[in-house]
Amino acid sequence: MSNWKTIADIRREYGDLQINEGTLQESAIAQFKLWFEEGLKTEKSDPTAMVLSTVDQKGRPDSRVVLLKGLDEGAFVFYTNYQSTKSLQIQHTPYVALNFYWPQLSRQVRVRGRVKRVSKKQSDTYFASRPVTSQLSAIASPQSQKIADRDVLEQALNQLIAQYGQEVVVRPKYWGGYKVIPDEIEFWQGRDNRLHDRILFYKKRGHWIHCQLAP
Repeated sequence: MSNWKTIADIRREYGDLQINEGTLQESAIAQFKLWFEEGLKTEKSDPTAMVLSTVDQKGRPDSRVVLLKGLDEGAFVFYTNYQSTKSLQIQHTPYVALNFYWPQLSRQVRVRGRVKRVSKKQSDTYFASRPVTSQLSAIASPQSQKIADRDVLEQALNQLIAQYGQEVVVRPKYWGGYKVIPDEIEFWQGRDNRLHDRILFYKKRGHWIHCQLAP
């Protein structure tokens, strides 16, 4: 069992990777693609995972991990149930934050921006690419609603499997994609002695500008 008294003593150095401003890409999206490709190569699990943060009607923040499913003209795409808690919060406040963390590289990327739904065609295309059981799970699960127990979900899924058989599963209207259109992207590189590198890209008159921030 962990000794809670020693948690404050857990620390490590972050290595010798650094951000060289002379080699930065001109746009934040190009820089993200570069780091993302490196993350795909080095991270052992879930390199596409990102923390999505929203706020509710009372201004209280909420966070959960979702998976990046594409970059659509510089926007970060993910999919979910449009009746879920996160979707209701997005409808009320269509601005969110994302956070990617790649521990093997000691890197994180913070994104802030506006959210829009992707096109129905794009949602249809992605839904059709999912395994059939994943498609049916999206129908079986009343996401974010209270249920009696897990058996409710298992029974609903089994009934749908029997019902559909070999039929094509059509995407339900309440399920689809969102895209986060960024106006700020920060690149953080862990460095030794806690003097980390931070580069902030932000939009100014439609163009990406960058500056360095103190850690």
